[in-house]
Amino acid sequence: MLIDSHCHLDFPELRSDLGGVLDRMRGNGVTHALTISTTLETFPAVREVARSQPNLWCSAGVHPDELRDGREVGLEELLGMADDPKVVAIGETGLDYFRVEGDTEWQRERFRVHIRAARACGKPLVIHTRESAADTVRILREERASEVGGVMHCFTENWEVAQAAIDLGFYISLSGIVTFKNAAVVKDVAFRVPLDRLLVETDSPYLAPVPHRGKTNEPAFVRHVAEEIARLKAVSLEAVAEATTANFFALFRHARPAAA
Repeated sequence: MLIDSHCHLDFPELRSDLGGVLDRMRGNGVTHALTISTTLETFPAVREVARSQPNLWCSAGVHPDELRDGREVGLEELLGMADDPKVVAIGETGLDYFRVEGDTEWQRERFRVHIRAARACGKPLVIHTRESAADTVRILREERASEVGGVMHCFTENWEVAQAAIDLGFYISLSGIVTFKNAAVVKDVAFRVPLDRLLVETDSPYLAPVPHRGKTNEPAFVRHVAEEIARLKAVSLEAVAEATTANFFALFRHARPAAA
């Protein structure tokens, strides 16, 4: 079986056809999924989707470049959000300097609050990093994120960054980008990362893998991600599926396997 470790089932592209999305998951051997929180405003909808099915879980957090909430999330608020059996992770959090101009200290402080919440509730982190790898790794170290671990989601950095994350006890999650012809750096990371530190994801509804590139992505397509990793590593799809599923449940300790 396969698990989509990062998707956004509350987004309208997927929520409007959730029944169909779940049916296609099952048809492609994708048995479980983790749907990810990005704002305070939409967290209740994320949690509602997770509560609707025994094979779905969610995270609690605010995306690093998200400004729609109009205020910063506090430690106690995050802990309150995380106090739910369906919430198995904190995030997605991290740093993103790609879209943000000017002073970015607010991002770094938000990131620190999320790490402190993860350590306080004992749930792992879902990390987003874009054009900010050095600061991301530095803050993970400073805030002792290794105490809870987590995953570097939709990984697009080089092997050196991957190795630094692995050294902190983090997993590397690869998305449909690994199937793109020009994604040489990501393919290199896929080849190098040990199977016992890998996860697979879609980040749907975005980043649909080949052969669906340019279309709306969905959890069923995580199979194509796993197939490409298997090709790059010269192992079977079954080996990738078995490893990434075991890794998912090892990391997200509050998740329990359920019949899909």
